[in-house]
Parts: sequence; structure tokens; C-alpha cells
Amino acid sequence: MLHAATGSARHHMDYRDPEMAAIYELANPLAQDADFYLSLAAEQSCSVLDLGCGTGTLCCAFAERGHRVTGVDSAAAMLAVARGKPYAERIEWVECSAQAYRSEQRFDLIVMTGHAFQILLADTDATAVLETMRCHLKRGGRAAFDTRNPRIDWVSEWTTRSRTLPGGKITETLNITDAHDEFISFETSYRCFDRTLITNSTLRFPSRDHVEVLITRSGLVLREIFGDWNAAPFEATRSREMIFIAAIAK
Repeated sequence: MLHAATGSARHHMDYRDPEMAAIYELANPLAQDADFYLSLAAEQSCSVLDLGCGTGTLCCAFAERGHRVTGVDSAAAMLAVARGKPYAERIEWVECSAQAYRSEQRFDLIVMTGHAFQILLADTDATAVLETMRCHLKRGGRAAFDTRNPRIDWVSEWTTRSRTLPGGKITETLNITDAHDEFISFETSYRCFDRTLITNSTLRFPSRDHVEVLITRSGLVLREIFGDWNAAPFEATRSREMIFIAAIAK
């Protein structure tokens, strides 16, 4: 975690760094979306694939409930944090991008959570992830992922957003650096004592219609779309979330 340093220091890093992975873990505890995704798994043991699993919090929650879980992430530092958690020994951890992951296994449930779909900035990457889902989904299984509704004014909401992370020692501040078309870029800084770690990110905010086109292009079929984590119907001008549930065509 962050340590005190002499003078003021700013370090540009990303989540492949062990220190940033530790901060990610602190900043992203189980939230309301976890309950939603956990509810998609059958009560009896089923097979679950988590693409872009990060530090494995949701994977471990699935494993705790008796499910057979595979967690995929491209960042070794994230998986190192994941492997130290309770129930981690029950999980298959794979260091790989969601686009490139291939296995002989087929899964009852495939998820991509935490708005990770929005880091896929090009249609080629988004379609490749959806094709990974199609290739590894059992017939009768479901694939689920989420993205924020672009009709919400996220720039206004996120402008100079700041919060103190659990533990009270680290302050997280988000600053918008660019916004155009479907894309918002921002700098996130984590300050502790006289040291600041910085990450730079760009997210894509595709429309519902465009995501549906990509789902169809991948060979999947859209089954449902929800607007919040209570599974309310999606409302184009009001819902903050777009939660897609897809399956293999019968």
C-alpha cells in the first residue's frame, strides 16, 4: 500500500503494478452489482467464467457458494491479490485477456462485471470478447455484462469527484481530461501523505442499439436488458445501467 515519502511525489502507474492492484482492491469492495450477478447462478453448483475478474472478489463469492469458477484477467498483479483471498484455492486463475481466452471448458454462466466492457474502446475488441462468451457458453447458459447508459451526464457527475477510501488514509480524486463522441478520458489520483499515484483511463459509452448490434454480430442473442441492480426494466432516459443478458441462439 502507499507509504509516506519525503516531499511531494506524483507517480503515473497502471493496474499491472502491485501497488495499484492493492489500491484497486481497497477501492472496489463487493457492491450491489455483486448480489445481482450472484443471483444469476443456479442454487446448485454450476460453472462460472468471470472475464476481467480483477482482484477476484466476485469469483471468491461464487466459490464460497459452491460454484466451480474460472477467473480471467490480463494483469498478473490483480491475480496475485486474488490468489490470497479466502476460497481462492478453489478457483482456476488464468492470466489472459478476455479477447484471447480459449478453453475446452463450457460454462453455465459467463460474466464481465464492474463496467469492464467499457474499457473495450473498439468494436473489434468488444466483438472479440462477446465471441469469447459465445465460444465458452453452454446451451441454456447465460452471459451477462454491464455498461453505463450514455444518456446520463457522466461528465457533470464525475467532474472533480473525490472520496476517502476505506481505512481513511487514501484520498481518491477523479478529474475529466477529455470527453468527445462516445469516449470520456480521466485521471484518477490516489493521495496518501506526500505521495500521489496516478492512473489515466478512457471509457467508451456505446448506445444500447450499438451493443445489441455487437451481440448479434458475435453470434449471441439478447435475452434481457435491465436498468438497475434490482432488475428493473431499462428506461432509455432514466436508467443509469444497461445490464445485458445474452445466450446462444436455439
